[in-house]
Amino acid sequence: MPTDTRYLFVTGGVMSGIGKGITTASIAKLLQLRGFKVSAMKIDPYLNVDAGTMNPVTHGEVFVTDDGGEIDMDLGTYERFLDINLSRSHNTTTGQIYTSVINKERRGDFLGQCVQIIPHVTDEIKSVIRNIASKVEPDVLLVEVGGTVGDIESLPYLEAARQLRLEEGHRRVLFAHVTLVPTLDVVGEQKTKPTQHSVQELRRIGIQPDLIVARSKGPLLSGPKKKIALFCNVEEQAVFASPDLPTIYQTPMDLDDQGMGEFLADRFGLDHHSVDWSGWKRTVDRISNPSQVVRIALCGKYAELADSYVSVNEALKHAGAACDTRVEIEWIETELFENEPSNCKILSRFDGVLVPGGFGSRGTEGKIAALAYARENNIPTLGICFGFQLAIVEFCRHLGLNGANSVEINPNTPHPVINLMPEQLAVESKGATMRLGAHEIRISPNTIASLLYGREVISERHRHRWEVNPDYIERIVKAGGRFSGRSIDGTRMEIFEVPDRYFYMGTQFHGEFKSRPGKPSPPYYGLIKAGLDRKLGKTAPEFTPLIQKAVA
Repeated sequence: MPTDTRYLFVTGGVMSGIGKGITTASIAKLLQLRGFKVSAMKIDPYLNVDAGTMNPVTHGEVFVTDDGGEIDMDLGTYERFLDINLSRSHNTTTGQIYTSVINKERRGDFLGQCVQIIPHVTDEIKSVIRNIASKVEPDVLLVEVGGTVGDIESLPYLEAARQLRLEEGHRRVLFAHVTLVPTLDVVGEQKTKPTQHSVQELRRIGIQPDLIVARSKGPLLSGPKKKIALFCNVEEQAVFASPDLPTIYQTPMDLDDQGMGEFLADRFGLDHHSVDWSGWKRTVDRISNPSQVVRIALCGKYAELADSYVSVNEALKHAGAACDTRVEIEWIETELFENEPSNCKILSRFDGVLVPGGFGSRGTEGKIAALAYARENNIPTLGICFGFQLAIVEFCRHLGLNGANSVEINPNTPHPVINLMPEQLAVESKGATMRLGAHEIRISPNTIASLLYGREVISERHRHRWEVNPDYIERIVKAGGRFSGRSIDGTRMEIFEVPDRYFYMGTQFHGEFKSRPGKPSPPYYGLIKAGLDRKLGKTAPEFTPLIQKAVA
């Protein structure tokens, strides 16, 4: 179905990891604040059907949508910047594209034809993009093409984008190329040659970028900017600088100050709307200029790559901003505690401990040791998903259930306090078979969770196969543990608290996936507020101002 949607393709050059996702989200934000309806999608050239089976160290975290999609972490960036919920269809992969084409071929849709990359695969790519436009009906749909120009995997997507421009017209399809302008330390000169080569490769494919976003450590100087415009065949006003900034949330304002909003409105033939940055600026100021500092120990096993926990890191920043606090995060590999349990003493230097999600046995005993030390020493603590499950394991061991464990870690444990969900028993495939997406949770009154959420029923996103064994729930509660959140039918434990601790909470769900600048996740807010209050010597964390009031 034809739509009035404009398309902005965002490509990347020189190298991966230069910030295409943040650039895409920032451009979308400056258009959104001009009153345009925007949406964003990510194209990933890998052959995986989705990100669900990929190692976080290799690919970054797996982001989860309300509808249960296990998708690229850039979708989380889009959601946080735009404060919208996207669906799994906003992330497509080569695995999905080829599966669809092959299924059509087997069904007989292409009878008599030799199925080829062009036109069949490229037509499928264009169909996926147009379907999003038809479903959401945005004024502008931003399409981020994963990978780097020159990668063989990206070629069908760039060809599809080239064709889309021919079909829709140059006023309806634009190309933004994000590239790197490095500075050589020896001479201190910004070098444009990598950008020139990247654009040459893009033009060889048949795409002339309409604008270039130059990533650099510092501001882009006038000379290099003129050189990029000249040798990349764009006007100087179409070259935008994107230097490193104190916070990523400053990027939309920085690009708009350079005229990107007006430039895009002109090129797309859109009305020129005024923009009010005051609300967004307040949010950025809260993140950038806090009056307090809280130190959080993030105890995991993917600490070597910050992108493994990007949503966790951002949720901590959002919570810190709501508390007028800068959150200093230190990643700690929990194998450090397994090799030498006395190393847990380093946690005493922190105001709070967070044990995130994960899978597998590596580092597990170290996480349990960290949770034990935090509980015994009354350090504010939050466990997420696997961290929640291991908090249950640690608490049960504390009760005297020696050898208590998750069956995932030790199938022969004498006390399987964490067990496989019954519906998972017959599951053999690993892809998209967990309990995924948004599920409603009922909060018990007179609990920390009820203070933080201020509502009886909430909705949070999940990604797990294992759960608290119902056979042990009564014993845990009698010993002083509290399950302050349960599934609507009461069968699944969702939030765990230890009431006699300053703040000790675990959540089976991933609250970080719904955290937004100015709208922090309540459990994360609770951790930071408790860490700050304990640091300031308060006898109990002050949760009386509910989360809604705290971020007003």
